[in-house]
Amino acid sequence: MLKQVEVIDAGQAVSVHWEDGNSARFHAIWLRDNALDPETRAPGNGQRLITVLDIPENTLLNGAWIDDQGDLALQFAPDDKKVSFPANWLAQHIYDTDVQRSTGWTSSLSLSWDRTLGDALPTIDFDTAATNRASLCHWLADIRRYGIAVMRGVECKEGSVCDVAELFGYVRETNYGRLFEVRSEVDPVNLAYTNMGLQAHTDNPYRDPVPTLQLLACLENSVEGGESIIVDGFHAADILLKEAPADFDLLALYCTRFEFAGEASVKLQSRRPIIELAPDGELIGVRFNSRSAAAPVDIPYDQMTAWYAAYRRFAEIIERPELAISFKMMPGDLIVFDNTRTLHARTGFSGTGSRWLQGCYADKDALLSMLAAWEDQNAEAAE
Repeated sequence: MLKQVEVIDAGQAVSVHWEDGNSARFHAIWLRDNALDPETRAPGNGQRLITVLDIPENTLLNGAWIDDQGDLALQFAPDDKKVSFPANWLAQHIYDTDVQRSTGWTSSLSLSWDRTLGDALPTIDFDTAATNRASLCHWLADIRRYGIAVMRGVECKEGSVCDVAELFGYVRETNYGRLFEVRSEVDPVNLAYTNMGLQAHTDNPYRDPVPTLQLLACLENSVEGGESIIVDGFHAADILLKEAPADFDLLALYCTRFEFAGEASVKLQSRRPIIELAPDGELIGVRFNSRSAAAPVDIPYDQMTAWYAAYRRFAEIIERPELAISFKMMPGDLIVFDNTRTLHARTGFSGTGSRWLQGCYADKDALLSMLAAWEDQNAEAAE
């Protein structure tokens, strides 16, 4: 509950103090724009019913008080509109902070990892995920946290990988189809369809937007070799930032190019940096795939040598054994990983026996939506 409120800065803001000792300031224009009343927000879906142009340009506060529920009540000028804000909602939306974020920061919900996570990879059984929503959402939270999780007990049949994607979202169909096969082919359209080893990489960097989730299910595996390898690209980028900040800056500043033209009537192209930052410095993505790299033409002549040195250094970090988790997928195993963060690889395997994986793509927005809705429901139940 609130303890004290005061209009400040000639009505341009309000100072709010909670009973627990916390305090924050909120601007009048921000409060008016984010009002929770049914004239501002649709009661059913919470979408805003007004635009910024519907708010008087000279909006101020001419009154603020604590109502009978301990929440913030306000009156705006010049339109005399009255609204109230729950004290806990305000506490969850404080922007009056002096936290300085450095380049390359990541969300507090994301945890970096190295090979020591190998014995503790988040794991769930398919039947549990399909029948227990709480268990499924805890597993989804692990995907958000680590960018990787494992499922056991997936049925070894055509399309089972899509069934897993549909537990929390939707399959993203591409030119490879609704799902794709990962096994040796005589005349492959993609090097993934051979028995050669593959360097750690992110998938489909030549797309915009890139598929943000990838799922791989093992249907058969009787070959020698063919171990799966995963690397936390965010951790690798953080190491680069600490060891060679100038190299990090080069890979984040300049775009490189990616291209795929392995099929008739398909020529996919993108232009993105290898390390992608939000405007405020948040690390939001890594695109790393030597097989799909096109000639870089967006780097100035006098920076090209330094850029390649930075590219090489990042590649060397990704190859460090202490960063990689290696395991052999067995029939019924599935991995799902964040394709904007987690790099995957495999060792080469023998020509005898059978190694058959099926994969599909999905997107994080559906996963995060289900998880956020579940967390909100739990929070409401706890109040």
